[in-house]
Amino acid sequence: MQQPKNLNRLLRALSRQGLDVSYDNKVYSISLNSSLKEHWQDTGATTAEVLLPEGFPVEAKALKQLANLANVRHPEGGCVCRACATPDFHPGDAGVAIGSIVETAGMVISIAVGSDINCGMRLHVADLSIEQFLAKRDRFVELMKGDYFFGTRDVSMTAKTARAMFQHGIPGWLDAMLDRPTGSVASSDFEQLVQESDSLRDSFAARTFLGGSMKGDVKWAPEELVPNDGIVRDGGLATIGGGNHFVEIQVVEEVVDRATAYTWGVRSGQIAFMIHKSDTALGLTGVDCITLRQERRIEEAPAAYKPIQPVIAAQVEAQMVDVVAKMKPVLTFKA
Repeated sequence: MQQPKNLNRLLRALSRQGLDVSYDNKVYSISLNSSLKEHWQDTGATTAEVLLPEGFPVEAKALKQLANLANVRHPEGGCVCRACATPDFHPGDAGVAIGSIVETAGMVISIAVGSDINCGMRLHVADLSIEQFLAKRDRFVELMKGDYFFGTRDVSMTAKTARAMFQHGIPGWLDAMLDRPTGSVASSDFEQLVQESDSLRDSFAARTFLGGSMKGDVKWAPEELVPNDGIVRDGGLATIGGGNHFVEIQVVEEVVDRATAYTWGVRSGQIAFMIHKSDTALGLTGVDCITLRQERRIEEAPAAYKPIQPVIAAQVEAQMVDVVAKMKPVLTFKA
């Protein structure tokens, strides 16, 4: 297939950056060229791959970081077996592109794990319509501002509950919290929490890796969070975090896959909470961005976002994902 001129120019520019890059069937294949491989332990380099639509913006620095990561070898025989990246990957301060995904054998690359363990996107749907939410929006915003920015949250738990959380995950935390409710959770509807927790385990256990959580062990937990008695308070728990982390209130604008949406409890006009980072399609034009830092508002300008629609279309075509519903942002809390 003949490549367009602008793509050829891009590939030549990347070659001058020390990268051998090809583009075929919407997949970039990236490896270090021979001039750089001499600085690595061997020249049998793993080729990294990224699925991106034609013409989608890419950053040479991020591609080079991904190629470097694919070449990591351990003197005792550990290696990277496979390397790829998410469509929104971008350069990382520690030399590893954010959004990198690697499979290794015989080693763990600690710098690739970084500090954002379990970092990702999560969507929770609520049994509320957009009209019901907007009717109490101002009160909701004030409560969330207090919890996220001014330290009014009370996410405390007994030592027994904390130990159960590290040992058994959320199911263990919930079981122990039922025995002795503490903090803000004490005012929750525990019957609903138990029902939702049980339904999630039943629905997703068969198709979710390790049932959605790995086996834990108290011995790996920070000592200050697993005492023998008393009350535990973790300053970072139930916060937004930093960087591009966020909590966004969205509305289900359109249901595309009705069967799956019904199974997941998703319906048109329903409120949902998207948690983590704001790689949405159009920025937050006309949408409230609630933050204590002015620069976070600038980050929400439409021009700061890459177009998501062609990325999703490429992934659907590759049979990696299916579209269940389309969401629209209503307001967002940024760290």
